Amino acid sequence: MIGKVKNQEAILTKLGIEKLNDMQLAAHQAMFNAKDVVLLSPTGTGKTLAFLLPLIANLDEQKTGIQALILVPSRELAMQIEQVVREMGSGYKTNAVYGGRAGAKDKQELKHPPSILIGTPGRVADHIRRENIEPLGITTLVLDEFDKSLEVGFEKEMVEIISTLHNLNQRILTSATQHGAIPEFVGLTNPEQLNFLDQEESNLKLQIVSSASGNKMEALENLLGELGEGNGIIFCNLKESIEALSKHLREKGIGHGCFYGGLDQKDRERALIKFRNGTYKLLLSTDLAARGIDVPAMDFIIHFQLPYKKNDFTHRNGRTARMNSNGNAYIMKGRLEKMPYYVDDLDEIAMNTKASFTPSRWETLYISGGRKDKISKGDIAGLFFKQGNLKNDELGTIELKQDCAFVAVPASKTAELISSLTNSKLKKKKVRISALA
Repeated sequence: MIGKVKNQEAILTKLGIEKLNDMQLAAHQAMFNAKDVVLLSPTGTGKTLAFLLPLIANLDEQKTGIQALILVPSRELAMQIEQVVREMGSGYKTNAVYGGRAGAKDKQELKHPPSILIGTPGRVADHIRRENIEPLGITTLVLDEFDKSLEVGFEKEMVEIISTLHNLNQRILTSATQHGAIPEFVGLTNPEQLNFLDQEESNLKLQIVSSASGNKMEALENLLGELGEGNGIIFCNLKESIEALSKHLREKGIGHGCFYGGLDQKDRERALIKFRNGTYKLLLSTDLAARGIDVPAMDFIIHFQLPYKKNDFTHRNGRTARMNSNGNAYIMKGRLEKMPYYVDDLDEIAMNTKASFTPSRWETLYISGGRKDKISKGDIAGLFFKQGNLKNDELGTIELKQDCAFVAVPASKTAELISSLTNSKLKKKKVRISALA
C-alpha cells in the first residue's frame, strides 16, 4: 500500500471525469458479476478505465504481493496504463516491466512487489523464470489488446505465464478488433461477451488525395498546407518510408516526430510526449501508433501508404473521429496506384496548390526531478507562473514521470525560461531545466 485507498467516485473526481460511458458502465457491471469477461470496443473509447476501476475495487488492501497482472503487447501501452493508475491515485502500488529498460531496475522495484503489475509478455515471463515475480498470489489477469499480443508473436510467453497462475479468479480480455476463436490456453470459462464495435456512430470523412505529377510527397506537402493546422498522424508501412518522408519534410521546414519499432525506447517515448503536448503537430508512424498508445484524438490521419490488412486500416482511422467526434482521413494515391479491396469508392481530390502548414507555438522543456522527489504538477506550474512569469495560457501540458518531468511552453520564451529557472528548487531538489532534443 502507498496511501489511503480511494473509492471510485474519488478516483473519477481526481481524473476530472463526470460519468462513465455506456461501454464502461457495462464493463463495470460484467466484471463484478462474471468470472471471465471479453470486452470488444473501438480504439479511444476508454477500455483502460473500463477494466481498471473494477480491478482496483476488487483488490484486497490487506494482502501483500501482486494481485493483478495486466499483459500488453507493447512498451508504450504498459507505460500508458501505469501512468493512468498513478493518476487515479488509487493507493495501490503499481509497476510496469517491459523490454528496452534495465532488468536490474525491474528487479529492484519487484523486491517490494506491487499490487498491480503491468508488463509485456516477454519481460514478465523472464521475471517469472528468474523468480523475481511470485505468481501464486495473482488472482486477476487482464490481457489488454490480447489479439495484438498474439499477432506480434507473444503466444509462447503467454502460455508460459498463464501456466503459472494457479489461483486465478478472473480473466479479462480486451480488444479493438473482432477476433476469431480465443486460444484454449487462456482458460476462459463461459465468458461474458461485451461487443461495442458496431455501436459507435462514425463521423469519419474519408477522401483520396492525388497529385497531377504523381509525386505523393509533393501531394502530401500540399495537403498539409491546405489543412493549415490541427494535429494528425501520417501512417507508413515501413521505417524506411518514414525515414525518407521525414527527410523530405525536414527539408521543407515542416516539424514532426517519428515513431516506429526501430527507434530507441527513449526516442519513441519522447516523440509521443512532444506529440501529446503539441510541440509536434504531426507524427510519422507505422501501425505501432494505430492502437494501444496514449495520444489525443486526431483532427486528421493520413495514409501515406495503405496497410496490408483491413483491420489495420480500421485501427488507423480510429485515431480520428473517436467517441462520436468528427474526423478526417486521407489516402495518398500515386499515379498508377490501385486501391485495395477494403477501400470503397471515394471522392478523389487533386492537391496541387501550395500553402504552408502552420508551425507549432510550443516547445518542450525537460525537468530533472519527478515523483520520487515528491514533486507534483502543481509545484511545476507554480515555478513557471511565479518565477517564470508565464500567463495562464502560456503553460501547456505537464507530464510527470518518476525521475523527471516535461512541460510545454511557448517556443518564443524557451531560452529565457531555461536561463531564469534552471537550478531552481522544487520541493527540496535543485532541478536542471533544458530544451528536450
